Amino acid sequence: MKIPKHLNLLFSGIIVIIGGIVYGGHPTFVMPKLLGFQVVDLELKNMLRAVMGIYIGVGVYWLLGAFKTKFWYGATVCNVLFMGGISFGRIVSTIFDGVSPLFTPALILDLLFFAWGLYNLKKYKE
Repeated sequence: MKIPKHLNLLFSGIIVIIGGIVYGGHPTFVMPKLLGFQVVDLELKNMLRAVMGIYIGVGVYWLLGAFKTKFWYGATVCNVLFMGGISFGRIVSTIFDGVSPLFTPALILDLLFFAWGLYNLKKYKE
């Protein structure tokens, strides 16, 4: 079975957009329930909403790459860098802070999308 090259961008784009909305959509409600800390400082709210904006922007770019051939290569490089970078940060946190039951599945997904993107870049050269 041949897996279309754009599925990596489609799936990771949708997931990252949803993740961004979770982080920044309503941080004063979501963060205490999801991560166990209160968001009261304006600066923290601003940071979480900025992260939301980054995630939505990058996710939209990946979706463009999934549906528009001319954006596929650049979006896939962006995806590999994002997934590799976030995986690196989660691995550093795991080493120094311990294993997170909430974010270990995210680390596994990040590593899978990273590897899938690298595979696609090698298989479907620009």
